[in-house]
Amino acid sequence: MAQGKLTSIQGKLLKLLQSNVDEPLSYRDLAEHLAVVSTNTVFYHLQKLERLGYLKRDPANPKNYQVLGSPESGTVYLNLYGLARCGPHGHLLDGNPVDRLPVSTRLIPCRAVDAFLVRAKGASMEPRIHDDDIVLAKKQQAANDGELIVCVNNGEALIKKLTNRRDGPLLVSLNTNYDPILAADDFRVEGVVKSIVCSAIKPLTMREVGSLARLA
Repeated sequence: MAQGKLTSIQGKLLKLLQSNVDEPLSYRDLAEHLAVVSTNTVFYHLQKLERLGYLKRDPANPKNYQVLGSPESGTVYLNLYGLARCGPHGHLLDGNPVDRLPVSTRLIPCRAVDAFLVRAKGASMEPRIHDDDIVLAKKQQAANDGELIVCVNNGEALIKKLTNRRDGPLLVSLNTNYDPILAADDFRVEGVVKSIVCSAIKPLTMREVGSLARLA
């Protein structure tokens, strides 16, 4: 990833984003603070900050951004975990990764240190996630209603949609042929699904997997 010195307006924009991270400003508000006429100018410099590695924006929601303390390197190696049984009160991320894959930081919509990969198993999350897909998730111990999560339930590592109910969390499959699962006593969220970096529908060769590190 390219790194370079920030211009005056980019430095001011970065400080504005950092100081308003809890209540993000609109493009129009940012334009007023920066004394620029067009919101297109704001958008341009946001893109520059993202390319320089100072900002992460969720591809599915550009207004959902994360300010980084310093630019991340262009390529990182992320741990890849399989959905194996974790045992009583086990954690997916406590186990040994089955592999480590090079991924461009531009494909990671969160800090790279918070990201991990999971190889999906089974057809329960079709049509969005297929058997053997490589899914990127962000480490966190809580999730919002409706988010896709990587979790442990009854000693089993799963990818499911979280539905919060009065009687407790419900783990829902996107494939309607599978019944919802009630959260067990050992249920815990390991991470929230952010993207699919490799689809099993069109398997990647080893050369193509390596090329993930060169995307920019």
